[in-house]
Amino acid sequence: MFLVPGRSDVESRFDVDLSTVDGTGATIPLVVANMTAVAGRRMAETVARRGGLVVLPQDVDPAAVHDIVAWVKSRHTVWDTPVVLTGGDAVADALNLVSKRAHGAVVVVDENGRPVGIVDESACAGVDRFARLAEVAEPAAVTLPLDTAPREVFERLHDHGAKLALGVDADGRLAGVLTSVGALRAEMYTPAVDAGGRLRVAAAVGVNGDVAAKAEAVLASGVDVLVVDTAHGHQEKMIAALKAVRSVSPKVPVVAGNVVTAEGTRDLIHAGADVVKVGVGPGAMCTTRMMTGVGRPQFSAVAECAAAARELGKHVWADGGVRHPRDVALALAAGASAAMVGSWFAGTHESPGDLRYDEQGRPYKESFGMASKRAVGARTRTDNVFDRARKALFEEGISASRMALDPQRPGVEDLLDSICAGVRSSCTYAGARSLEEFHSKAVLGVQSAAGFAEGRPLPAGW
Repeated sequence: MFLVPGRSDVESRFDVDLSTVDGTGATIPLVVANMTAVAGRRMAETVARRGGLVVLPQDVDPAAVHDIVAWVKSRHTVWDTPVVLTGGDAVADALNLVSKRAHGAVVVVDENGRPVGIVDESACAGVDRFARLAEVAEPAAVTLPLDTAPREVFERLHDHGAKLALGVDADGRLAGVLTSVGALRAEMYTPAVDAGGRLRVAAAVGVNGDVAAKAEAVLASGVDVLVVDTAHGHQEKMIAALKAVRSVSPKVPVVAGNVVTAEGTRDLIHAGADVVKVGVGPGAMCTTRMMTGVGRPQFSAVAECAAAARELGKHVWADGGVRHPRDVALALAAGASAAMVGSWFAGTHESPGDLRYDEQGRPYKESFGMASKRAVGARTRTDNVFDRARKALFEEGISASRMALDPQRPGVEDLLDSICAGVRSSCTYAGARSLEEFHSKAVLGVQSAAGFAEGRPLPAGW
């Protein structure tokens, strides 16, 4: 597919409002998929601070969901959560933690939680791994109160040539960190927050077992969106699960899927879904189409399902198949209120996996599908040995894939910048100031493989 530019009076990308209208409270149209290799507390905090939404996987124990939600909602909406050690900790401890953040720094604090200095990888170079951090920590050049405006933080960092500002509370205790790019983003994005001003987070439940009880437990944790999830959403078990969820009277939007037809969309909405997830087989870790022949090209599925949902006053999410910003723009043009991204975000500092290095020393993280043998094995760990072995024979997903960290965009915020820039630009080409206006004004066409190849950049020349 391609988008045709139209007459536009939108002068700047920043004149475009990317807020969703599906009731989820997201201020950018991006949802992080409920995949174990992608969605965790760190991802949830970071994405919500930039206006998106993260769905915690259905395999997470309800007690853990409660802890994660409480943690995310306690995070600051501007300042990032720091990685903290004390002066008595070893250099080895810092080296194990610096990769947990895109800025690559650990803050050293005293016994009262007040910042002493900053340690990054360069500070540890050539130093004995058992040396104490107090010996290598560099004093922080910029320490500011939490209520300092992001623009002022940026200016102070620029004036001092520093890369990290430390935010402290009224007692001088460390409460957050902010880079110059983070300060810029704080002015560009609007956090996705609930009525109490806390960051939003979603969670998923499956369709097996006591769905009502599982839904109640997840809702009790304070999630802002509940996702009822299964690979084949257009089935009786899903409809029964939605009715069970509705029986506990959730006060938050209910999302269900996945489907790829107008009929499936209508059935889930009639059963109680506010938003329907669309997509069977487009995901990078999904082997469904090759294993079963089942599925549908994503744009066609989204366009048909979105039209059916809009007739009923509801919405759809385009789930899967996002490899480039253009894929998000096309999904929104087709009528989706948001696009769901999984594997692409697995290759970031914020995903839950451990940072590994390949044979050439390039960093990567592992991703895997939620219907893969690896995920099924984790999901059925409480079953008896025979049942676990039987279920392991059937899988529709990749159990291990290396998702390299892009050296230019190693953090999920870098990818959000790229995607949002592309979508904003798409809107300006269409002359749209909002996503709903973009959907109504977008003119689309079908192109050949040669036409698509023509639009690909050739950075290495030819």
